[in-house]
Amino acid sequence: MKPIESAPEQALDWYEAGRKPALATVVETWGSAPRRVGAQLVIAADGEMQGSVSGGCVEGAVMIEALEALEDGKSRLLEFGVSDDDAFAVGLACGGTIRVLVEPVGPDAMPPDVLKNLVAHRAARTPVAYVTGLTGGAGHLALAPGYADRFRMDRSGVEEDGETFVAIHNPPLRLAVVGAVHIAQALVPMARIAGFDPVLIDPRGAFGSQARFPGETILEDWPDEALAAYGLDTRTALVLLTHDPKLDDPALHQALASDCFYIGALGSKRTHAKRVERLTQDGFTAEQIARIHGPVGLDIGAASPSEIAVSILAEMLRVLRQGA
Repeated sequence: MKPIESAPEQALDWYEAGRKPALATVVETWGSAPRRVGAQLVIAADGEMQGSVSGGCVEGAVMIEALEALEDGKSRLLEFGVSDDDAFAVGLACGGTIRVLVEPVGPDAMPPDVLKNLVAHRAARTPVAYVTGLTGGAGHLALAPGYADRFRMDRSGVEEDGETFVAIHNPPLRLAVVGAVHIAQALVPMARIAGFDPVLIDPRGAFGSQARFPGETILEDWPDEALAAYGLDTRTALVLLTHDPKLDDPALHQALASDCFYIGALGSKRTHAKRVERLTQDGFTAEQIARIHGPVGLDIGAASPSEIAVSILAEMLRVLRQGA
């Protein structure tokens, strides 16, 4: 069984197995709706369901509509009011109203080729938008920067015309930390809580040990080699914590040539000035070097390792959501 966030992948699997799936997507909500816009449920023609559009409140009704949609191959827009009693029954404090778009996989709703391309973009960690009309017609894909604000805010929704729905499919957020030091011991679990998938990079085995970072992914390769294999993209942040140019600079060379959305480097203003001088001598432009946040983190007067980690995570999120 695939995770709840993998409805497109599940739909494609079922389609290729001949099971005639339909995708149901939350397109609008009012009040304390159980699931956010973009949440999906996939239904096969044999009645199997995976995913959720309401936490269990209206899934049965959506399944009935989906089975009917599979018969005629047409999409349909549904609206449900989730009562407080129904919401409470599935563990929620109160209800709300949701609109759900049901799209059979087929030429008149969600074309199979579009679904295949969507899954391929997701597998390649390429941000992509699925765009479709609420009153019928086949959906299509759009890449950035067509919906730049929606990609940055990771927000699916109905456009101002009231007819066009845009489902944003951003890759999961990642964080690469170079330097398995005491700040990393606080930053890694904080970042995971905030929705990042972290990885630690440190060739010094005494630092990057399972005893210090139980259960975490630790790469003991040289930072530039590790980052080249890991891949830095628009949904990846990089934080350098070693204070050692022999480790930080090779990582910076990889980062400044990449599209990672955030680069932060630990060190004082004097340390950062020397870093800028070295990178300039290495041929990087002032514009490239200006991407580095150094000293790393928001200026909140942080003192302890945990407080510094908070300032770093806050700055990462500010850059992700506001672009600065």
